[in-house]
Amino acid sequence: MKLATFRDPDLGVPRVGLVTEDGLHPFAVRHSMRTLIAGGRDVLDRAADHARAADAIDLAEVELLAPLEPASVRDFVAFEEHVEGVRRSVDGASGVPDAWYDAPTFYFTNPHAIQGPGEEVAFPAACQARDYELEVAVVVGGRVGDGRSVPPEEAGAYVFGYTIMNDWSARDLQGREMQVGLGPAKGKDFATTLGPWIVTADELEPYRADDGFLDLLCTVSVNGVEVGRDRLSNVGWTFETMIAYASRDSRVVAGDVLGSGTVGNGGCLAELWGRRGSQDPKPLQPDDVVTLEVEGIGTLTNTVAVAPAAPELPPVRCRAAADRRR
Repeated sequence: MKLATFRDPDLGVPRVGLVTEDGLHPFAVRHSMRTLIAGGRDVLDRAADHARAADAIDLAEVELLAPLEPASVRDFVAFEEHVEGVRRSVDGASGVPDAWYDAPTFYFTNPHAIQGPGEEVAFPAACQARDYELEVAVVVGGRVGDGRSVPPEEAGAYVFGYTIMNDWSARDLQGREMQVGLGPAKGKDFATTLGPWIVTADELEPYRADDGFLDLLCTVSVNGVEVGRDRLSNVGWTFETMIAYASRDSRVVAGDVLGSGTVGNGGCLAELWGRRGSQDPKPLQPDDVVTLEVEGIGTLTNTVAVAPAAPELPPVRCRAAADRRR
């Protein structure tokens, strides 16, 4: 199934719909994407049967929103080629750190800054090195266990579905703040786009290779010109392994979103900058249109904008060395 969230043209509120060849079939008003995910497959199937009986709405006539409001967002860095290129671009380092090979590393990003297809994405006014990141995200499902320290061989039961994810990046802000040894923070948390819908796990099983990886072609274009392409199967770990690691000594819950990390071969501009030694292609500019396409899922398009300047912070209070020793 393909499940979308849209703005009801009559009620003006978000609704969930089933996307078919006929169009968009609305679910009952009482359902949200989060409740459908948490309810498990039986609840979803019954709700979908009811939705199919409703008249379809032309997709072109509705405003698609971000498919869900995530419980949390973890973003992994699971493509070796991406790590190597971006490290060279952001901090001048070369190669891939040995620690990367230990486990699928991730950071938490802002679940309150999720945007959907077609929206303008406003970068911080102070940013000049604007970048996209082409990713696929897995959505964690419900009714399978408490989500704590999930064994890798059982993690497949926690996969509800997949969507496209754009982890927008303010590279100049990111590079500066990560010199502190923490982050990323403000270089990332201003926007993440998801969409255009969630494709349930069963829909992508035909793309699963014998080694367990999903073999999907992923491409990105800026203003209609292709900039990067890679296959999702080049990722270092499966989504099941990412779920297992995310839950280790912790917990995953229904509605969590886990990004694959950026694909290689132009999945972001910073990787290309690192490999070429210059900002070629140039950073994203206001009004640029960025389109991500993933085989079996769909297309996610957004336009670049710039936010108004944020208020200045007061200066740091620096204590003298003698004071710090007291």
